[in-house]
Amino acid sequence: MLRFIIRRLLITIPTIFVVITLTWGLIRLAPGNFYTAERSIPKAIRENIKEKYGLNKPWYVQYGKAMWPIVRHLDFGNSLKYQGQPVSNIIARSLPVSATIGLLAYLLALILGITFGSIAALKQNSAWDYASMAVAMLGISIPNFVVGPLLVMVFSLSLYWLPPARWGGFWSKSLILPVLTLSGLYMAYIARLTRAGMLEVLRSDYIRTARSKGLRERDVVIRHALRAGLMPVVSFTGPALAFLLTGTVVVERIFALPGLGNYFIQASLNRDEPLIIGIVAFIAITLLLMNLLVDIAYAYLDPRIRY
Repeated sequence: MLRFIIRRLLITIPTIFVVITLTWGLIRLAPGNFYTAERSIPKAIRENIKEKYGLNKPWYVQYGKAMWPIVRHLDFGNSLKYQGQPVSNIIARSLPVSATIGLLAYLLALILGITFGSIAALKQNSAWDYASMAVAMLGISIPNFVVGPLLVMVFSLSLYWLPPARWGGFWSKSLILPVLTLSGLYMAYIARLTRAGMLEVLRSDYIRTARSKGLRERDVVIRHALRAGLMPVVSFTGPALAFLLTGTVVVERIFALPGLGNYFIQASLNRDEPLIIGIVAFIAITLLLMNLLVDIAYAYLDPRIRY
């Protein structure tokens, strides 16, 4: 297992640099630039800007200038929009907001999704099964940009129970609506994956053997069926949790949250190259590490994979 982890970590490094290179190339190929405005600026000013940022140099010189600090110190430089602010500081400032909302949303989705999916599998073709899957399909069908405003209309503008937007700090009421909005889709997917995995496991031979030996149904379900039935959920958790931790654009825009996703949208609109590259690199690193953790969890849940 240790050799496998080391090998995966070694593969991660060139993968990240490929992602950064592709991101840099796509930014340069896209039309426009960070100093473009509605009003045209004089040619002399444009030339001065190009000289200051090295945009008048050949592309390989610009690429080397952008990559060298990243290779040496993992330094993405300063933001072009937020003058004087390093990209690492912006990420460090916005990440706790996105991570808090993402972790709480996925924890809620995990608890409710596994519960409803297990009940649906154990009571297949019953009213519980149909009701759980109907709610799951509803959660998959309705997008976040519809759920969020609906929750705001009900709980903020009609009942006045919760604040409609803005960041009120950690463990405040302002977390409730974003977490509920974000968890709905993932809860639906987890419920469907849990049901499918549990149904497959419950029909297997070793479950019938465990029941024939006289084990209690509770032990059969929790110790045997649920552990193997969660394999699809574990596979889904890696990329889902990575994107939740690094910010969700729609929810953060709806509730005006100063998270990583909101900064990423602003950086894309402003053509803020260092900030775009920094956020993309951080998302890539998080995604690769989460996939590694998923592989380790696979080995823990199923000893056959470990050997």
